[in-house]
Amino acid sequence: MTVDRTLVRPASATDLKTVADVYAHYVRHTVATFAETPPTVADWEDRLADLAERGLPFLVAESAGEVAGFAYAGPWRPKPAYRHTVEDTVYLAPDAVGRGLGTTLLTSLITEATRAGARQMIGVIADTGGRTSLGLHRRLGFAEAGRLVRVGYKHGRWLDTVLVQRALTAG
Repeated sequence: MTVDRTLVRPASATDLKTVADVYAHYVRHTVATFAETPPTVADWEDRLADLAERGLPFLVAESAGEVAGFAYAGPWRPKPAYRHTVEDTVYLAPDAVGRGLGTTLLTSLITEATRAGARQMIGVIADTGGRTSLGLHRRLGFAEAGRLVRVGYKHGRWLDTVLVQRALTAG
């Protein structure tokens, strides 16, 4: 899919260094993720292989020939009964925020996860006080499904998470 010089495509092994760098920024400098140690490129290779084996999408957004963000749909929970529910993950390079790439990526991820047979998509959003991620999800049809209070501790503060959910198929 191409939107305003942005190409959304499946991630490849050659994208993973940039994916690792983008995510590492959020690990080190924000509370958008509760991870405290950035995954290595090898960790990302394992994730890409696992998602491919499961038939789940891992996408990148390319802008001006450079990877500007990524998104993937991973298993929501490990128990077999949850196999039709996925959790979305979307991150943008810091200099790519505010240009609509998050909307482009998440829209494409919803489409590809639906094609893969997922029936529900869950977002787990750290309540950072800002509304960017929550607003993105709401614009794309996600509804708040709950709040987990003070479940994460990072950078010297306790954080809530907001759970959002969107049906991908009827029924």
